[in-house]
Amino acid sequence: MDSYGFRPYVPVGTRRLQAAKELAKLKKQGRHTSPVVIGGRTIAATFWGEAWCDNLERYSDFANRLPRGRTYVRNGSVVDLQVASRHSSAGRRCTT
Repeated sequence: MDSYGFRPYVPVGTRRLQAAKELAKLKKQGRHTSPVVIGGRTIAATFWGEAWCDNLERYSDFANRLPRGRTYVRNGSVVDLQVASRHSSAGRRCTT
């Protein structure tokens, strides 16, 4: 950590490499993964996806969490996200 208490900046390329390594590790363990991959600038491509994102924004408890999450998704750092009825499981996210 630097003098301000923040972790050092990690370039996007490094984050993507770490995510790829984590994904390979999970697959080697036999886990079925659902990595989040987006194309373009929008995270949601369907009406339901947009409604889900809007709903998450309504329940946002801290102003920095959603933008940080968007950054993780856009960087390719979310290697497993599964949503099931009455249960959601956000799997591992690569961090440094």
